[in-house]
This record gives sequence, structure tokens and C-alpha cells, in this order.
Amino acid sequence: MTHPNCPFCTPDPHRILLEGQHIYALWDAFPVTAGHALIVPRRHIASWFATTPKEQGEMIAALSQVKERIEAEHAPAGYNMGINDGEAAGQTVDHLHLHVIPRYEGDVEDPR
Repeated sequence: MTHPNCPFCTPDPHRILLEGQHIYALWDAFPVTAGHALIVPRRHIASWFATTPKEQGEMIAALSQVKERIEAEHAPAGYNMGINDGEAAGQTVDHLHLHVIPRYEGDVEDPR
């Protein structure tokens, strides 16, 4: 099921960096840092808690592959990974996505 106004249901093919059976990964259109990527289920669902075990497994497995792609183009010193699940948690697009944000020494004053 896709939604015509959803930016993740019909992503720009040039932004896609990885494709799987149940997921794909793409470069974030509004990156927090260079190399910021998203892992997205193909099925239009809003919450992690609505995913199937296969979708969850493929999203988690994609983390290492996305990390390899980021490191092929950038030299991060660390990573933040996270999901904003629900409007109260800061979710702004109603299609689940897992952020993979490379972090660089000094990119923020205090990363804690």
C-alpha cells in the first residue's frame, strides 16, 4: 500500500542506496550531518510496532550495510540511530523510518 503524498512511498531513485525485499535505504533529503541515511519499510506503516518480524529483521540487518555505504563516502567518528514513533515523539512523516546519522568530532558542542 502506498500513499501518493508520502515522500517515502515514492522516493527519488537517485537517493536510494540499498534495496531489500521489505525495506530500502535512502539518503536523507534534510540531513543532520553528511551521510545521514534512512531505512524505510516498503509498506506504508507509521509505527515500529506495526511492523512484521520480517520487516524488523531486515531493517536491523540493513544497519550494517548502510554503515558500510556511509563509510565508503565519509569518515564518521560515531553514529546515532533512532526512530521517532508518533507525533509526540517528534515523528513528522507518517511512514516509519529509522535514522542512521553519522557523527563527527566537534559537530556539536556536547553530543550527550
